[in-house]
Amino acid sequence: MGRVVILGVFVADTAYRAARMPKMGETIMGNSFALGPGGKGSNQSVASARMGAETHIISKLGKDDFAKLALDTWEQAGVIPHVKQVRGSYTGAAYIFIEDSTGDNAIIIAPGAAALIGVTDINSHAKLIESADVFVTQLEQPMLAAMRGLEIAREAGVTTLLNPAPAASLPDGMLALCDYITPNETECEALTGIAVRTQVEAELACEALRDLGVGTPIITMGDQGAFLYGHGLVPAVTVGTVIETTGAGDAFNGGFAAALSEGLSTLEAVRYGCATAGISVTKSGTAPSMPNRDAVDSLIKSSS
Repeated sequence: MGRVVILGVFVADTAYRAARMPKMGETIMGNSFALGPGGKGSNQSVASARMGAETHIISKLGKDDFAKLALDTWEQAGVIPHVKQVRGSYTGAAYIFIEDSTGDNAIIIAPGAAALIGVTDINSHAKLIESADVFVTQLEQPMLAAMRGLEIAREAGVTTLLNPAPAASLPDGMLALCDYITPNETECEALTGIAVRTQVEAELACEALRDLGVGTPIITMGDQGAFLYGHGLVPAVTVGTVIETTGAGDAFNGGFAAALSEGLSTLEAVRYGCATAGISVTKSGTAPSMPNRDAVDSLIKSSS
């Protein structure tokens, strides 16, 4: 069992399904509503833990009902929390619109107490980060906290993984701290200026990321799969009808990080990430859609 330490955000997902997105000033009738656990860091933690890795999450919550949802979610998945609950703030929440006909989504995130995560908080967890096999972060918490986590991990020789989502400008030197980076097409274009629709464009974007200091870029390309620098496209693995794509990227990152932590090769870890994502999109929700290790192993075996 490998050890994965994840710095990230929990948000309560409020998911609305409708035929289309309303226009500004317009009210439309939705077809369903669901409340559940989400946030990129939290989702990735659940995916990693269900894959069998010893998984820790560093975050902040409010003192409210959504915080209880977070703690219950982590307990059920086997995630070990390192979390401060902040009075006077709130646990993060997300508005998620899901288009009924495609399962595609649009999201607004209010991170709440997690927006208060600072460099001091990361320094207080330095020993935990240094003990990891893989350290993972994203960009939903403050950028300086993510940067400091990557610095501590890199100095300790821990494998570093940045999921640069949501898309944002990065501080100088941040990409050079990353052994792996896993943008989707949109995030990749924001970082490199290269639109990614084909494998040729993905190769060009990976070269640009390498020039910026990244060790191994991996571009997640939806139903095409994931483009691994130095290898090419690792095809997506499908197991049924797509219900919701909201947590697919998080499923990929959690599965990929867990596989890396066990010492699997990068290519094998990408395959595990793709299989984890492939199962997740056949279910509703984000954290609840993350599969267990047996399901992922079975899919890997049947598709090889």
